[in-house]
Amino acid sequence: MAAPSVTQTVGDLNKDSFVTLLSKLIGESKHVQNNPPDLIPEEDRIVGHVLDHLRPFSTATGGGPLIINHVTYKPKRGNLIVEYPGTQPGKILSFVGMHMDVVTANPSDWDFDPFIMSIEGDKLRGRGTTDCLGHVALVAELMKRLGETKPQLKSTVVAVFIASEENSSIPGVGVDALVKDGLLDKLKQGPLFWIDTADKQPCIGTGGMIPWKLEVFGKLFHSGLAHKAINPLELAMEALKVIQLRFYKDFPPHPKEQVYGFATPSTMKPTQWSYPGGGINQIPADCTVCGDVRLTPFYDVNDVIKKLQEYVEELNANIENVDTRGPVSKYVLPDENLRGRLSITFDEALSGVACNLDSRGYHVLCKATKDVVGHVQPYSITGSLPLIRELQDEGFDVQTCGYGLMATYHAKNEYCLLSDMCQGYGVFVSIISQLED
Repeated sequence: MAAPSVTQTVGDLNKDSFVTLLSKLIGESKHVQNNPPDLIPEEDRIVGHVLDHLRPFSTATGGGPLIINHVTYKPKRGNLIVEYPGTQPGKILSFVGMHMDVVTANPSDWDFDPFIMSIEGDKLRGRGTTDCLGHVALVAELMKRLGETKPQLKSTVVAVFIASEENSSIPGVGVDALVKDGLLDKLKQGPLFWIDTADKQPCIGTGGMIPWKLEVFGKLFHSGLAHKAINPLELAMEALKVIQLRFYKDFPPHPKEQVYGFATPSTMKPTQWSYPGGGINQIPADCTVCGDVRLTPFYDVNDVIKKLQEYVEELNANIENVDTRGPVSKYVLPDENLRGRLSITFDEALSGVACNLDSRGYHVLCKATKDVVGHVQPYSITGSLPLIRELQDEGFDVQTCGYGLMATYHAKNEYCLLSDMCQGYGVFVSIISQLED
């Protein structure tokens, strides 16, 4: 009689156990909102529930094979590494990226309490259900089931639940510190599946992001005497047009974007505008335009930053040649020795990711998705995922997927579907099974 397969041994998702755990995690979501300095998450609240779920099947209690390592770099802000040992040295796969912090939620904006999980048919509702506490509960349930059923696997299966994904202003807390300390080095020996995207399909490409701020300086004056002013609003509009046109010439659509199925090429655009205030009859002294660059991973963010700085330097050197608006609009007042001026600065930039489409991890993810979901359609977006490019640069074979809903990602009234999570569990089991061959 043939031994039961991995799929038969591990079975389907235990819905009741999953929903019970996720309900506990969503109940902590208020305390794991990540928006320093006002809201600093306490990820150990989530760790505690996951430990309660897994400890009965761990070596710590003698109840099972799971090796659990709770790693903390900041008080109350732990990470959790859970390992199910295989029999073949060096054969390994990992599920990483299930983060235990969430973005903020304002209960007055929601139709239901974001910090208590509620169920409406197939919908599991609450902050973190899609991003990413739903995945924390899902992978915890997978590891629990491995610990319960003890299938004979050649591969070691590792799950890494991480702190501090939603905000990087406090470094050295999550996966960056784990990598620095070498705690994930052995995961380089096999595919690493980053579980923090959505819509049940492999996400094979993400965009880099460069937040920029363009400060524009003119001369304040009465709007009825516009010839005596340098209008920074007009200068900002005209200069930004030049900057954008030059960006799109230097960083046009890349041929690989079609291979990866990116919905858009790289973009550079304003998203915010501010000025110091004043009367409607005042031309202000300055204004600020902020925005971002979303960059497909086939371009280097440092090259873009250098180019944007060059554009601004050349505009400043030739400010008198920038297009004006009307007969008295100007950016130079020679009699007063005044010139309009631009300054561009940048916040921390992120690099995009192009997953390796030739890797075994990619092929097993696609097959698992087709077998379980019914079809496979990998996609790429110029939304940004922090951390994973750094993993790729360190030598990890990173593939990404997720089983929440993109439509509710970071949104009010967030929810996921239990049926989607069941399919996600099936994909994970299929991946483990395929990698046994």
